[in-house]
Amino acid sequence: MRADLEIIQQWVQPGDHVLDLGCGDGTLLDFLQKERNATGFGLEINPDHITTCMGKGVRVIEQNLDTQGLDNFDNGMFDIVLMTQALQAVRRPDKVIDEMLRVGREGIVTFPNFAHWRLRWGLTLSGRMPESDALPYKWYNTPNIRLCTFKDFEALCRQKGIRIKSRRVVDGQHQNSWLARAWPNLMGEIAIYRITRETTS
Repeated sequence: MRADLEIIQQWVQPGDHVLDLGCGDGTLLDFLQKERNATGFGLEINPDHITTCMGKGVRVIEQNLDTQGLDNFDNGMFDIVLMTQALQAVRRPDKVIDEMLRVGREGIVTFPNFAHWRLRWGLTLSGRMPESDALPYKWYNTPNIRLCTFKDFEALCRQKGIRIKSRRVVDGQHQNSWLARAWPNLMGEIAIYRITRETTS
């Protein structure tokens, strides 16, 4: 399993009720169901991914976070709400995070770090929007519309009174390298955060 998904699964307790936002082909939920006896749903808008989820026995709902939000879920309905590599693709990440922590006791969020040294260096040298393993698109066809850095995300958490329970970083190959751990905002390509409300015990 990829290092980032391995880290995430360690934060899910046996029997947790899980909601996975932008669940893709259901790989993570399928693993959590089998190895953690987790229950729950995935939300996805890609028809091919939805079909793949159903083939794996992963329960999935076709739902667009930008237009529908999470209004169909009650407060505190889930133990954990996941959002892996999708935060940067929604119009209002701040609102999505609020909703994650409304319907779930905890949230786990991963996203590419736009402050990684290769991206900084590439922009400095070429004067053009950089590309990397974590951000492999052209500026005109990228689904990533809200790029941020570790520092940006942590500032938003402070502003909203959100507690960061854990933070991990991996590189573009999803490896847990010592360089990324030592200088996360400079060397980390993918951020992995475990968050909750300050008032949650």
